[in-house]
Amino acid sequence: LCPCLIYGAYVFLPFDAPLLPTIGTRLVYTLRCAAFATFPIILGMIVSGISRLCSSALEPFGELQREVELHRTYVSQSVHLFVLYFFNMAVLVTYLPQELLKLIPLLTALFAISRLIFWLSYAIGRSFRVFGFSMTFVPLLAMLLWNLYSMFVLEPENLLA
Repeated sequence: LCPCLIYGAYVFLPFDAPLLPTIGTRLVYTLRCAAFATFPIILGMIVSGISRLCSSALEPFGELQREVELHRTYVSQSVHLFVLYFFNMAVLVTYLPQELLKLIPLLTALFAISRLIFWLSYAIGRSFRVFGFSMTFVPLLAMLLWNLYSMFVLEPENLLA
């Protein structure tokens, strides 16, 4: 489903990436796009704080209720996946040609939407969360494999340059 969504958005959405000739400008572009990917994490932190505040627990540092634990786990997992996502995007942007830089905001949007889907499905039940997690993890794995392929096969002479 992820390749179909990315391809459909790449073909049918009417925007292009700005001209980014140097690696520095590409990394700044990735950093700006990645700022939007933090939206689900910030939202999760706010909801986690509100649910902890509204919790009926007698001891604030005692055992957490399921609702509080759910939001806390979501935020923790999202931060870990975001770090992996961001580093993979930073490497990916250095290997992409100019005409494919449109993928950076599309992958960012897919990450944010898939984390929100994961959060919703995780709140419904633990058995439903695999769809949202796979929408996050499969593009991350594809980026990692492409980055490794680019580093070791396409440009091995520039590996440490």
